[in-house]
Amino acid sequence: MQAIDKKIHESMVALRHDLHHHPELSWEERRTAAKVCEFLDQINIPYRSNVAKTGILAEIPGQQEGPFIALRADMDALPIHEETGLPLSSEVDGVMHACGHDGHISILLGTAMHLSRQPPPPLPIRLIFQPAEETVKGAKAMIDHGALKDVALIFGGHLDRHYLAGKIIVTEGPVNASSDRFRLEITGQGAHAARPHESVDAVVVGSLLVIAIQTIVSREVNPAHPSVVSIGRFEAGTASNVIAGHAVLEGSIRAQDPEVRRYLHNAIRRIGKSVGQLHDAEVKVEIIKGVPPVINSHEMTALAREAAITAVGNANVGQLAIANMGGEDFSYYLKHVPGCYVRIGGQVPGNEGFPAHSSRFDFDESALSAGAAYYATIANLAGEWVLSNR
Repeated sequence: MQAIDKKIHESMVALRHDLHHHPELSWEERRTAAKVCEFLDQINIPYRSNVAKTGILAEIPGQQEGPFIALRADMDALPIHEETGLPLSSEVDGVMHACGHDGHISILLGTAMHLSRQPPPPLPIRLIFQPAEETVKGAKAMIDHGALKDVALIFGGHLDRHYLAGKIIVTEGPVNASSDRFRLEITGQGAHAARPHESVDAVVVGSLLVIAIQTIVSREVNPAHPSVVSIGRFEAGTASNVIAGHAVLEGSIRAQDPEVRRYLHNAIRRIGKSVGQLHDAEVKVEIIKGVPPVINSHEMTALAREAAITAVGNANVGQLAIANMGGEDFSYYLKHVPGCYVRIGGQVPGNEGFPAHSSRFDFDESALSAGAAYYATIANLAGEWVLSNR
């Protein structure tokens, strides 16, 4: 097993507390970025700041020149008022690190500190500190600004309260779903509530759309392929005695299979058009594409599993117990270079009921050392793999 020095762990915990006290929203991670740069300066690792506005790219030399092995951490917080009651609670009203990104930053910097004290890795390492994951726009921006230039492989991970600290969850295939949005705008004919025959009732049309759309997954998609279509907003009407002539539905589409993703988009378009024709209403359908699914390849999963076993021991390496339908913009990196995305156990016993994006989210800080041990190990093994497969 790979051991992380106690002082490095203490540095990670102290940094995590500082970042948690001072969370910053997407594209506003200026103080966060400054703390990352300060940490990198202390351990003499060169970097480029202000990448894609608030991102940072740092580089650790390798034994040989050649392509980089990239490790990524996201930096942004969420617009949530913290209710954990912990001493490290956010000092910024209405903003909180409720998804563990403060831990991700700390893990990657702890990895950097550990690697800086070891013999150089086989190939150089690029550390990617990415803004704006929560808006799923940060990864693309970092890529546009050169984050993947000369990168051979990339690895990332996410703290996960479903698994105990010390566990690394490595899964082949889909590990995050695509995340898209849709908007249906219904234009009918308003009328007095006493004269419904003069109307094309947008509420009735919208209600039929809700029922029809909710049957797509249950009746048209193979249940072996996890997918979700949820309507989160239905807005219509201005008064109780007025039949609404206009309505808007908005919702979310999630799928782990690219073909299922395309099918869901087309099904919503089909249903919108058909229900509109059925009731002589105009239904405009807009699909707003978000992130594609994160899919770990067989080869990279095997490499990541080997690193995880070396880092935390075979007994502490597992696979996802259930499908994860959350979105993650790490998928954009994997469209350009091979890699693997893992889950880093961080469950606080007794606190399992508070998921990510909850005002009471927290994680077990012993997970920081497990995460750093994994990243340090994969950095070395991936370099060896690239050199042996040239």
